[in-house]
Amino acid sequence: MNKKRNILINLRKEKDLVQKEVVFLLEKMHGIKITESYYGMIEQGVRTPSLNIALAISELFKKDANEIFFD
Repeated sequence: MNKKRNILINLRKEKDLVQKEVVFLLEKMHGIKITESYYGMIEQGVRTPSLNIALAISELFKKDANEIFFD
């Protein structure tokens, strides 16, 4: 797992959220519909999110997308 993705996991845990809650918030706040499984793959580094999804996730955690996703 890459270091950047560990940041994503830590951000989620700092907010006391489980993956299911992140997926719910992405849909509620940004209209982005992804599965819990897909979000888990993003955290694991198996999948790379689209720019739209990456920006929504970074906004949810109040971090710059570069800090989370891009080397």
